[in-house]
Amino acid sequence: MRDRLVRRLGVVVSLAFLALVGSLVTWIVSTQVDFSLLETIFPRFVEAFWLVIRIVAISSVLSVTLGVFVGLGRISTSRITGKIAKGYVEFFRGTPLLFQLFIIFFGIPRLWATGEFPIVNWAVPAAVIGLTLNHAAYVGEAIRGGIDAVPDGQMEAARSLGMSRVMALREVVLPQAWRNALAAIGNDQIILVKDTSLLTVIAVPELMSVFRSVNSNQLDPWTPLVWLCVFYLAITMTMSQLVSLLERRADWGGSQYATDGEDDEDEADGFFERRFGGA
Repeated sequence: MRDRLVRRLGVVVSLAFLALVGSLVTWIVSTQVDFSLLETIFPRFVEAFWLVIRIVAISSVLSVTLGVFVGLGRISTSRITGKIAKGYVEFFRGTPLLFQLFIIFFGIPRLWATGEFPIVNWAVPAAVIGLTLNHAAYVGEAIRGGIDAVPDGQMEAARSLGMSRVMALREVVLPQAWRNALAAIGNDQIILVKDTSLLTVIAVPELMSVFRSVNSNQLDPWTPLVWLCVFYLAITMTMSQLVSLLERRADWGGSQYATDGEDDEDEADGFFERRFGGA
């Protein structure tokens, strides 16, 4: 009875919260949103939306690619490589993304004499570089954690079958590490989408910049906020579905791997059979 009461109480609280939020949103839309302005500013938000899509696509690919190398550097047997990778991670995780964008956007052009910086439209390249370097640190830590979660016996079994360390990492450890790290990497890439809102401070004409412009001209925050919410959710919800699809394809429950109680070498042999067809 106590469990049933708690469950019913949770349902009541949830429905009350939903009703409160729904009522508030309905009231704001009906009283605060200018629908004629909503239609007028739509093309500006669409243009900014496609720019954000391009920045996110490029930054995501580059950050994940660089993050794999950062993660490998973190578990390197070379002390120099490991310390460099650790220093990279500590810097980019320990300083705000906004600070890093300022260094790239304002600082790098000052390394040239006035007017001699070779890139005219530096805002978008600076945004891509900043997002890539920042999120590669988080992806690298996710990869490192994924590798650490792979049993040591996997590497030992691969080496015993004649594989080099590099080949064992590539063919045995990394596929399993990727599976372990996929959720964390997916969450980080969704955060990357939201981090594009910071690009307004370096003059990138993205969604937040359009909101600020409309609000300044019309003194109407709620109308542009509608499109801001819609377009951000369109990107993040799509990426969430993509991550969920990748998790299902990776058999996230772990059923494709050996069951508990088998030793690590037997797990590795089973992995080889699945991956190489029993070769």
